[in-house]
Amino acid sequence: MSARELQLSVGSGAARRARERVWTGLAFAAPAIVGLLWFTAFPVISSLYYSFCNYRVLKPPVFIGGGNYRRLFEDPLFFTSLWNTAYYAAFAVPLGIVLALALAMLLNTGVRGLAIYRTCFYVPSVVPIVASAVLWIWLLSPQEGAVNDLLRMVGVKEGPGWFQSPEWSKPAIILWSLWNVGGGMVIFLAGLQDVPKELHEAAALDGARPLAQFRNVTLPFISPQILFNLVMGLIGAFQFFTPAYVMTNGSGGPVDSTTFYSLYLFNVAFSDFKMGYACAMAWVLLLVVLSATTLVLRSSARLVYYGGDA
Repeated sequence: MSARELQLSVGSGAARRARERVWTGLAFAAPAIVGLLWFTAFPVISSLYYSFCNYRVLKPPVFIGGGNYRRLFEDPLFFTSLWNTAYYAAFAVPLGIVLALALAMLLNTGVRGLAIYRTCFYVPSVVPIVASAVLWIWLLSPQEGAVNDLLRMVGVKEGPGWFQSPEWSKPAIILWSLWNVGGGMVIFLAGLQDVPKELHEAAALDGARPLAQFRNVTLPFISPQILFNLVMGLIGAFQFFTPAYVMTNGSGGPVDSTTFYSLYLFNVAFSDFKMGYACAMAWVLLLVVLSATTLVLRSSARLVYYGGDA
């Protein structure tokens, strides 16, 4: 056998083994691929088609073009739900980040019993959402709630109505969200422990006060964690559903003050059975979340420092 023939034989054998490895890998991955296509890709594509249809589940879908999308801009409750969701995101996300960072900095001071405190602050974030929502319904009861009892002890004779008041219902849900900052706190704590101590020591030797050290040393090093918590918080805020559903019994009251976008979408789909309209709302929500996260990621390019970057 000549060298040329030997080279071709070896090459064909290697190619055959490579193809066998590819097919073997695809065979092992086939259940996951089929599940992804059937349970994720197909429903997503179907929802896009149904968003252009008048579809009430029990009857075949009827194609109506952009009718559902035009109807969105004529629906006052659509804009109310958008406003409620934007209000929640504008307050709950920044306040959650600030509180999580403050707790992480307190735990990063080397306090004794760090593991105990860390567990206590983290446990509320792993409590089932329905259970914590029911607990806060009791805590924020205008007549018998512990929060209003504490306010009476400090001189406030009549506390807020909380979930029974249109003015206080959204602040009540924002207050509930601050109870679940344990996950963000753990992420910030991990970031704070990676900040080089020698930089703080050098800054202190140069006469920098603690606030200046925090602004010029700590914040740049934990900026990736801030960005992560901000993006995840925005995505979660726009999809906010379960607590509002439990706390208002699915009504979004009082006076639609807690009708968040996802709650309205759920009621349209599974109470009114307007699946085509609900699919259109879902795709609008996707565009809103995608636009918000893209804006945050692009605007943060110069503000986020990754260790080792020039």
